[in-house]
Amino acid sequence: MIRFLIYRLLSAIPVLFVVTLVTFLIMWLVPGDISAEIGGIDATAADLQAIRERLGLDQPLWERALRWYGDLFRGDLGHSYTLNRSVIDAVLERLPVTLSLAGLALLLATIIGMLLGILASVRHNTWMDQGAMVTALVGLSIPDFWFGIVMIILFGVWLGWLPTGGFVPLAEDPVGWARSMVLPAFTLAITQMGVIARMTRSAMLDVLGQDYIRTARAKGMRARTVIFRHALRNAMIPIITVVGVISGVLLSGAVVIETVFSLPGVGRLIIGAIQRRDFPIIQGGLLITACVFVFVNILVDMAYVWFDPRGRDDD
Repeated sequence: MIRFLIYRLLSAIPVLFVVTLVTFLIMWLVPGDISAEIGGIDATAADLQAIRERLGLDQPLWERALRWYGDLFRGDLGHSYTLNRSVIDAVLERLPVTLSLAGLALLLATIIGMLLGILASVRHNTWMDQGAMVTALVGLSIPDFWFGIVMIILFGVWLGWLPTGGFVPLAEDPVGWARSMVLPAFTLAITQMGVIARMTRSAMLDVLGQDYIRTARAKGMRARTVIFRHALRNAMIPIITVVGVISGVLLSGAVVIETVFSLPGVGRLIIGAIQRRDFPIIQGGLLITACVFVFVNILVDMAYVWFDPRGRDDD
């Protein structure tokens, strides 16, 4: 297991290198001039040139790339052009909001999706199966931004049960955190619930038709034991694969949901930076988000080894 973990960590290095390189090239090849944004409408040509020289924008692209990687190896993601603070401080300040949103959404999507899939497979070709799959299909078809607006109107405006926006830190008020996160997390999770439900149903149907399942039932084992201890455990590999992919989808989808629910997360920070052409914030935010995604996928790979002993080494 230790050897496997070291290998996955080392293999993540070239992935992050490509992410940083592509992000850097895209940002600096996009048309536009940050000096005009900083200088304002009254800035003269000399003022704009002075801003470019101060920020190093007058240097060739390859020199800026080398400087970016040099700072990155020292743990410095740069300084925001418009926020007057370091990039890493600005991103890490908002990262807990995005992780809370994506993490809770992943938890809801996994639990509800798996329960729907298990119900559909156990009650195959019944009204429960059809109802669960229709529910999953509806979830797959709903645009999350539209569903979020509906949830705000229904539970926030009409019923007044939950806040319509904002964020309460978990450490300050766990109940307030749950109230502020339940609507955006469920909105973000609704589409992925359907994906997990359909994959769980397919995987469970394959396993429930195996001989060892019929043998377990013939021995008089309880249905709950057969389903959850034997069938579900052997059906987890494809489900884990989907959950790993969904984690990246939820991180990217958090940008839209943070905007809809006015959550001060990394997604809204990056959107604001794009509008202001604050390239260091964009690069740093995307890099840290990529690191989180790579870390989640390492956890998924470790879960493979846990559920499938054939992937374990002798260490």
